Amino acid sequence: MKPSLLNDLTEMTNTNSVDRLWNDHCERMAAYGFDRLIYGFTLFSTQTSLGDPNEFLVLSNHGRDYLDGFVEGGLYRDAPMVNWAMSHAGASSWRRVGDKLQLGELSPKMLKVIEFNFSHNVTAGYSISFKTVSSRTRAAISLAGKVGLSQDDVDAIWDEFGTEIVLLNNLMHLKIMTLPQPMPNQSLTARQRETLEWVGDGKTMQDIAIIMGLTQATVEKHLRLARETLNVDTTAQAVTKAAFQNQIYVLKS
Repeated sequence: MKPSLLNDLTEMTNTNSVDRLWNDHCERMAAYGFDRLIYGFTLFSTQTSLGDPNEFLVLSNHGRDYLDGFVEGGLYRDAPMVNWAMSHAGASSWRRVGDKLQLGELSPKMLKVIEFNFSHNVTAGYSISFKTVSSRTRAAISLAGKVGLSQDDVDAIWDEFGTEIVLLNNLMHLKIMTLPQPMPNQSLTARQRETLEWVGDGKTMQDIAIIMGLTQATVEKHLRLARETLNVDTTAQAVTKAAFQNQIYVLKS
């Protein structure tokens, strides 16, 4: 293994925040020729939907105009490569989109996405769909080639460095799964996290009050606020969701 690649992998495994991990990853991918990335992760997909957009973890270094249309505007729902990632794992060239376009196999909604991408110079690249341990979770990353690169150029880069690029992206994804995930407006306070941890350990309200040196009413208040923050109805759901987001049962850095 190349010393530079080994150093990159070591740095990634030692990173303790999603923001730092993502910024470093964008720099690494740019060095290969992919300078605009979108990473998406959802816990609650179905066979026909990626779930509630408010529950997505989305990381990107695309410009605000692009993200407003593709993510906030919902164009991702009809993006050919997103649809591919819903039912596949591994890496795929965007050449498949061009092939389908020539064969007339793209719907009007898909054509609208392609037109939007071309208007933002998102024309050549690769996508990687990650393997997950649950049928309801989905995670993928879009790697757009630098402006001016053709799909032939991108495929040539992949032929030479594809194995390295996949390795770096797989490790980035796996590392994200171990870190507290910055979901919008869903960050728990230290007290809320601790209370949920004790619930997850099977403690009663009375037990938790004694352990934390609080009244039962205060414990119940922390749990209510945790449910509201995580947008769930029950404390059991709050424990599950907080655990998935790595907000509880994590080592303090």
